[in-house]
Amino acid sequence: MRRREFIGLGVLIIASAASAQPRGKVYRIGILSPGPPQAQTSEQFVAFTRAMAGLGYVLGENLAIELRGAGGRLDRLPALVQELIDAKADVLVINGYPAAVAAKASGHPTVAAIGTGDAVLTGLVQSFAHPGGNITGISESAGELSTKRLGLLKELLPNLRQVAMLWNQDDLGMTLRYRASSEAAEKLGVRVQSLGVRAPDEFEAAFAAMDADRPDAILMVADSLTNLNRQRVIDFARQRRMPAIYELAFIVRDGGLMSYGPSLSEHFERAAALTDRILRGEKPGDLPFEQPTRYVFAFNLKTAKAIGLEPPPMLIARADEVVE
Repeated sequence: MRRREFIGLGVLIIASAASAQPRGKVYRIGILSPGPPQAQTSEQFVAFTRAMAGLGYVLGENLAIELRGAGGRLDRLPALVQELIDAKADVLVINGYPAAVAAKASGHPTVAAIGTGDAVLTGLVQSFAHPGGNITGISESAGELSTKRLGLLKELLPNLRQVAMLWNQDDLGMTLRYRASSEAAEKLGVRVQSLGVRAPDEFEAAFAAMDADRPDAILMVADSLTNLNRQRVIDFARQRRMPAIYELAFIVRDGGLMSYGPSLSEHFERAAALTDRILRGEKPGDLPFEQPTRYVFAFNLKTAKAIGLEPPPMLIARADEVVE
């Protein structure tokens, strides 16, 4: 399924059924993404609203959700944060480091759901145990995840010598994730081909660099820029018969070879729990950042066949999700 991408689209979701009527106070949550607005059918939105319902917040009764997305235009994020504040959102739930920066500047209660990188190293919070300020959320272990992804590549390609890393170098959170990946590669004796991009028109230069100095595989760091251009990376890798690993399972469903990363469902379930605590009066700065506990390894057998790969049976046996 392809989603249309709209810049600055606002969606107010109130009724989950025609007969549903708000009772008493209606809590408003703003969900902000640097890419397109969160789709109501997405894994993240479904997990968040289901978890909120379990905590007593039901769409159409006492919960309304405002959706905003910058469509990749990160300069729009501060205005979209203000739109959500003006819409009386009690809490902001955000994706990505740039959205977190905009939310932090506003001072509004915020839960960072995913994709902010190391919130301490980027300066978003004082510490994971005592964030301070107006943001709490779910953290990511970039070093551990990078080592795991590269280990999976090595298992698939025992003679792996060089990996191209593609990331948005204008996103500090993703730059730190790239550095963690690069350090993990060096420890495994793998040379890194560094391919930072800043805009959609820079992907062609990255592809040309890989054609000139062909890597054994690609590792793409996920953010709004790379995710919005993921199909170009998927197509390039398939045309060059080049293995690639991504951070999130939905990219594998779109045709990417494999991914290893946090469960989006769990992240947004945990974001719902933190949102509930803020709605009950706790301050984000007093709520420790939480660690994810579920990770998803996804593999696309159809893509493997298309690029002439025969993955080890034991590798596929460990996959949480296999696309055939």
